[in-house]
Amino acid sequence: MRMRALAFSTMAALSVCRPAWAAECTLDPDMVEDALRQAPSCTAAYKLFEDCARGASGDVPLGTAVQERCEADFLTKLDAARKRAYQKQLAVCDRKYANKSGTMYLSFAAFCRAGAARDLAKKYSK
Repeated sequence: MRMRALAFSTMAALSVCRPAWAAECTLDPDMVEDALRQAPSCTAAYKLFEDCARGASGDVPLGTAVQERCEADFLTKLDAARKRAYQKQLAVCDRKYANKSGTMYLSFAAFCRAGAARDLAKKYSK
């Protein structure tokens, strides 16, 4: 049983670490949020978010910037029902990590919300 717990905790720690193939963030940390907002596309903003994320609470404003950048591509195209569905999706992201302690869970929620916006932007960009 102890080995199983050790294996699980090791896998969990590795899943939080930056993958070896991920690009490094080359921007000054103070410039990342502006770069996300000015990204040429939602996909580019999300990729930059992945590259520059810290895995902590500092990812929240970055995720918000990505979410807003992506929403600019689709929000006006949604009818009332689809807007409600999108809001529910965002609420699921918030609830998923609401009772967790640690700043990494704030990052997870930010990525969840940005990912939901990215997915809708892809759908409506066609």
